[in-house]
Amino acid sequence: MLTVAETGSTNADLLDLAAGGAEDGIWLRAERQLSGRGRQGRAWDSPAGNLYASHLVRLRAGDPSAASLALVAAVALEEVIARLVSRGTMLKWPNDLLIGGAKISGILLERVGDAVVIGIGVNVAHCPDLPDRAATSLAEQGAAITPAELLERLAAMVEAWLSIWREQRLAPIVARWIERAHPAGTPLRARLADGTSLDGTFETLAPDGALVLRLADGTTRAIHAGDVFLV
Repeated sequence: MLTVAETGSTNADLLDLAAGGAEDGIWLRAERQLSGRGRQGRAWDSPAGNLYASHLVRLRAGDPSAASLALVAAVALEEVIARLVSRGTMLKWPNDLLIGGAKISGILLERVGDAVVIGIGVNVAHCPDLPDRAATSLAEQGAAITPAELLERLAAMVEAWLSIWREQRLAPIVARWIERAHPAGTPLRARLADGTSLDGTFETLAPDGALVLRLADGTTRAIHAGDVFLV
């Protein structure tokens, strides 16, 4: 497990290391990032005191899809955070973790060749003022833990769920995600990659991890990419 005081982006650093032949299983944590980023190119505010870490997974023959590693990271993170806070945690597709409806973390997958970098940011001491959703931190939730301590627990949990992902494939990951998510019938709005929006209710996850949205006319739609909001 590598730790640096400051860098541009732990994901970018691990992608460079992966391109140079770095081995499977590396973790890189930064105390502070200067160019942190979230999904769809959004900036990720990265002051000291929060967790900014990335993990390198080398894909093997027979592994499930690389995109499903987002679900692996989400269920692992939820299990760790749920043990630290008294309020209930909840997963929102594809990989947001909420406490009391407020976002506490972000997960970003990036790939080069057979290497997938899983970037995980957790609001430990601070939370940003987001324009489109509420945010919270572990400190606000009464959890006293350092980023380094949090990563030790998270790394062990990610390793455990990765083993399940490889040995049992996606079914147990999807089942766990559904168990820890908002209930069926929860109103959602999906903002799709083409800029359009789709309103419906949460039905389930498909076996491949896609969000299944039930529309007003009773039909269902599988969402493979996009931003999803609780309505």
